[in-house]
Amino acid sequence: MTKPQILMTAPMNPAVIDALDKAFALHRLWEQDDKPAFLAAVGPEIRGVATSTLFGRVDDTLFAQLPALEIVASFGVGYDNVDAAAAAARGVVVTNTPGVLDEEVADLTLGLLLATLRRIPQADRFVRDGRWAKGSFPLSPTLRGRRVGIVGLGNIGKAVARRLEGFGVAIAYHGRSRQADIGYDFHATPVALAEACDVLIVIVPGGAGTSHLIDADVLAALGPQGVLINVARGSVVDEAALVQALQAGTILAAGLDVFAHEPQVPDALIAMPNVVLLPHIGSASEHTRAAMGQLLVDNLAAWFADRRPLTAVPETRHLIGPA
Repeated sequence: MTKPQILMTAPMNPAVIDALDKAFALHRLWEQDDKPAFLAAVGPEIRGVATSTLFGRVDDTLFAQLPALEIVASFGVGYDNVDAAAAAARGVVVTNTPGVLDEEVADLTLGLLLATLRRIPQADRFVRDGRWAKGSFPLSPTLRGRRVGIVGLGNIGKAVARRLEGFGVAIAYHGRSRQADIGYDFHATPVALAEACDVLIVIVPGGAGTSHLIDADVLAALGPQGVLINVARGSVVDEAALVQALQAGTILAAGLDVFAHEPQVPDALIAMPNVVLLPHIGSASEHTRAAMGQLLVDNLAAWFADRRPLTAVPETRHLIGPA
């Protein structure tokens, strides 16, 4: 039996590549010097795509070159790198890798929050630079008595909230609608949430619907003791407004795992002593990346076995027949 032909757009964990190599006829796009010629040659036979944010956007430009395409398996819970609406219009199913990374990202979020408030990276540099012998490290802000707002109370947001409960802080949230089974205070807008809190944790999907959701008005509402933690997508925060708010003292500090134009980070953010910067590592443990890769493989395998992928995204679930 001929193996389905799969296009991998960018390198992934070697275990993922090996698994796909065994199950499918795998084509590695990133290894091709002349990608347009390569796609013209193999594109008509490609039935599946394995992709990640490392490749950039997967949209109708690529779909048009893959007339036999049936499924796009995206690595990550966020899939704003894939035009799911355009895929659905062509009858192409899109899958992502939710669930398996929730706890890891929540762990990192709490670590980033504590690192930002207690200035842990700055304290580490203080010791390494030999400054401790010359005097004590300055006192830091605290998590004690703070009110934490979560923008986006999905699975990861709930995992963050569960952890925060152990710290004895007040928790509130903003989302598209109030969740009936949630006891935290709900605020109908990000501005209203920021007004009620002094820590704002952002964990919503990227895409046009959330672009610059956290803008100058939200930051002003957060206030001079406010701390912004972004573990969502760089596009969700107006980065220029954030730089201005930090420079002007409109907010106190920020912890950022994501940026508008990764891997480029504004020099202004790098220069600020009240900002903790991470290289988009929310899910980046060996354990969790392995689980994400396995789910990507499992989605492709399930589709070609019985047209029942495990985690199709909402925009394309209607393309899957009844069980």
